[in-house]
Amino acid sequence: MLPNCWAILPKRFLGHHLIRYDAACFVKANYQMRILIVTISVLLASCSNFSNYLPTFTPHKIEIRQGNLITQDMRDKIKVGMTQTQIKAALGAPLITDMYHANRWDYLYRLDTKGSTVESQRLTLYFENGKLAHIDDATPLKPTAAATTTQEQNNGKN
Repeated sequence: MLPNCWAILPKRFLGHHLIRYDAACFVKANYQMRILIVTISVLLASCSNFSNYLPTFTPHKIEIRQGNLITQDMRDKIKVGMTQTQIKAALGAPLITDMYHANRWDYLYRLDTKGSTVESQRLTLYFENGKLAHIDDATPLKPTAAATTTQEQNNGKN
């Protein structure tokens, strides 16, 4: 227990009781009190979850863009029957050209932000005799504003 730093002196001093304060005792009590407060704080802190209140230190994760980004405007430019050079002019070189499947071009795109995939696209083009024969669009894009208004106008006429 903490020491008592106050002392009551007997009546023999000036005929009445004097209360004396021991400063050295207070310093010792103050030091012990600090140790007690720190110990109790550490014990209480170990029982709680401070991860919600304290900042966490994580490595910086950069935005990673991989592949060919194909916009809806670019996708609208390609049509079945176009040549390979016309496709390259519209979309750029494919990300994957397989030597075993020379008539297949894959356009892949992936956006990773903070360690998770935000956006992913896959467009596969199949050629026969140097001309586009089939389009496999695994992730259809949202229509552009011009295409949306045209479609709404067409629906309004029906």
